[in-house]
Amino acid sequence: MRCKHWRRVPLDLTQEARQKAPSGCVDRAVQCQLSAPAGDEHHGLLAELDTYGTALWLRWRGTCVDLFVLRDCSVTGPGPDGEGCCLFADHAEQHTWEDTSEEALCTS
Repeated sequence: MRCKHWRRVPLDLTQEARQKAPSGCVDRAVQCQLSAPAGDEHHGLLAELDTYGTALWLRWRGTCVDLFVLRDCSVTGPGPDGEGCCLFADHAEQHTWEDTSEEALCTS
Protein backbone atom coordinates (compact mmCIF):
# COMPACT_ATOMS: atom_id res chain seq x y z
CA MET A 1 0.00 0.00 0.00
CA ARG A 2 1.34 3.41 -0.91
CA CYS A 3 1.13 6.53 1.21
CA LYS A 4 -1.61 9.00 0.18
CA HIS A 5 0.35 12.15 1.06
CA TRP A 6 1.10 14.64 -1.71
CA ARG A 7 3.35 17.71 -1.62
CA ARG A 8 3.58 20.73 -3.89
CA VAL A 9 7.16 21.36 -4.92
CA PRO A 10 8.20 24.86 -3.80
CA LEU A 11 9.06 27.17 -6.70
CA ASP A 12 12.76 27.51 -5.79
CA LEU A 13 13.12 23.71 -5.60
CA THR A 14 11.20 23.30 -8.86
CA GLN A 15 13.73 25.55 -10.59
CA GLU A 16 16.66 23.67 -9.05
CA ALA A 17 15.14 20.30 -9.98
CA ARG A 18 14.59 21.41 -13.60
CA GLN A 19 18.28 22.25 -13.85
CA LYS A 20 19.23 18.78 -12.60
CA ALA A 21 16.64 16.75 -14.52
CA PRO A 22 17.86 15.53 -17.94
CA SER A 23 14.55 16.48 -19.58
CA GLY A 24 14.35 19.84 -17.81
CA CYS A 25 10.80 18.96 -16.71
CA VAL A 26 9.51 18.03 -13.26
CA ASP A 27 6.06 17.78 -11.76
CA ARG A 28 4.83 20.63 -9.53
CA ALA A 29 3.45 18.12 -7.00
CA VAL A 30 4.51 14.61 -6.03
CA GLN A 31 2.97 11.72 -4.10
CA CYS A 32 4.96 9.93 -1.42
CA GLN A 33 6.20 6.66 -2.91
CA LEU A 34 6.77 4.85 0.37
CA SER A 35 4.44 2.18 1.66
CA ALA A 36 4.85 3.29 5.27
CA PRO A 37 7.07 6.34 5.79
CA ALA A 38 9.30 6.42 8.87
CA GLY A 39 7.55 8.85 11.20
CA ASP A 40 6.41 11.86 9.22
CA GLU A 41 9.13 11.69 6.52
CA HIS A 42 7.92 11.34 2.93
CA HIS A 43 9.71 10.86 -0.42
CA GLY A 44 8.37 11.75 -3.87
CA LEU A 45 10.20 10.93 -7.12
CA LEU A 46 10.96 13.97 -9.29
CA ALA A 47 13.25 12.59 -12.03
CA GLU A 48 15.56 9.78 -13.05
CA LEU A 49 19.03 11.23 -13.60
CA ASP A 50 21.56 10.60 -16.37
CA THR A 51 23.92 9.20 -13.80
CA TYR A 52 23.25 5.44 -13.84
CA GLY A 53 21.37 4.24 -10.82
CA THR A 54 20.36 7.58 -9.27
CA ALA A 55 17.22 9.68 -9.10
CA LEU A 56 16.16 13.08 -7.81
CA TRP A 57 13.74 12.91 -4.88
CA LEU A 58 11.75 15.47 -2.93
CA ARG A 59 11.86 14.68 0.79
CA TRP A 60 9.55 16.40 3.25
CA ARG A 61 8.91 16.25 6.96
CA GLY A 62 6.36 18.69 8.30
CA THR A 63 7.27 22.06 6.77
CA CYS A 64 10.89 21.06 5.92
CA VAL A 65 11.27 20.26 2.21
CA ASP A 66 14.45 19.54 0.23
CA LEU A 67 15.87 17.82 -2.85
CA PHE A 68 18.07 14.74 -2.65
CA VAL A 69 19.92 12.64 -5.20
CA LEU A 70 19.60 9.04 -4.02
CA ARG A 71 20.88 5.73 -5.38
CA ASP A 72 18.25 3.37 -6.76
CA CYS A 73 17.25 0.31 -4.72
CA SER A 74 18.95 -2.71 -6.30
CA VAL A 75 16.63 -5.37 -4.84
CA THR A 76 14.55 -7.39 -7.27
CA GLY A 77 11.54 -9.60 -6.70
CA PRO A 78 11.70 -13.37 -6.49
CA GLY A 79 12.07 -15.54 -9.57
CA PRO A 80 14.24 -15.29 -12.67
CA ASP A 81 12.28 -12.33 -14.09
CA GLY A 82 11.92 -10.51 -10.78
CA GLU A 83 10.58 -6.96 -10.96
CA GLY A 84 12.97 -4.27 -9.70
CA CYS A 85 12.11 -1.99 -6.81
CA CYS A 86 11.33 1.58 -7.91
CA LEU A 87 12.46 3.23 -4.65
CA PHE A 88 15.84 4.42 -3.39
CA ALA A 89 18.54 2.34 -1.68
CA ASP A 90 18.06 1.58 2.01
CA HIS A 91 14.40 2.65 2.09
CA ALA A 92 12.28 1.43 4.98
CA GLU A 93 9.48 -1.10 4.71
CA GLN A 94 8.30 -2.83 1.53
CA HIS A 95 9.80 -2.80 -1.94
CA THR A 96 7.45 -1.55 -4.66
CA TRP A 97 6.96 -5.05 -6.08
CA GLU A 98 5.64 -6.12 -2.64
CA ASP A 99 2.98 -3.39 -2.60
CA THR A 100 -0.65 -4.04 -3.30
CA SER A 101 -2.68 -1.74 -5.51
CA GLU A 102 -4.40 -0.21 -2.46
CA GLU A 103 -3.19 3.03 -0.95
CA ALA A 104 -2.70 3.55 2.77
CA LEU A 105 -3.02 6.74 4.76
CA CYS A 106 0.26 7.42 6.55
CA THR A 107 0.26 8.29 10.21
CA SER A 108 1.28 11.93 9.71
